[in-house]
Amino acid sequence: MNTIVLASGNKGKLREFKQMFADLPYCIKPQSEFDVGEVEETGLTFVENAIIKARHAAQITGMPVIADDSGIEVDALQGAPGIYSARYAGVDASDKDNLNKLLADMADEDQRSCRFQCVLVLMRHANDPTPLIAQASWEGELLSKPAGENGFGYDPLFWLADKQCTSAELSSDIKDTLSHRGQALRKLVAMLQEVPDFLS
Repeated sequence: MNTIVLASGNKGKLREFKQMFADLPYCIKPQSEFDVGEVEETGLTFVENAIIKARHAAQITGMPVIADDSGIEVDALQGAPGIYSARYAGVDASDKDNLNKLLADMADEDQRSCRFQCVLVLMRHANDPTPLIAQASWEGELLSKPAGENGFGYDPLFWLADKQCTSAELSSDIKDTLSHRGQALRKLVAMLQEVPDFLS
């Protein structure tokens, strides 16, 4: 079974990736198992940052790597936090810190439309000139206070009108069918199935 390194230390993301790849002949392992540390995300777009993370992990491990860059775009904030979602309240900010900053920034806003974005990059090696790239988004609205215990990041603020709940109130299985990362992962899996020897 081929190992694919996940260029992330996020346990929530690791669970989602393992679940999506459960029926495929690939084993997803976090970069922490290979002593790969974080790399500075200097890109100005989700795809640039995903490539930076994938290339960094591939250089160190010598193995295929999946990296994602994802975040929430709030229309009233001209797309912020965007690529800075994970560090919106500062470099070492916790999920709670980021939520509180977003709530504060949106305190006087009536326009609550937002979306999650996800870009996935699969690189065979650090110098891969043609990595697989999948992108997806998930539309929602921003609540004025958190709700729900599942998920991570901005999930407790992400309201889904059609489900009448937040992303953090969905079961893992349902979230995986709807979410930006779940959609992007399915696209990536489909690409791999179309090119079965991509990693051989």
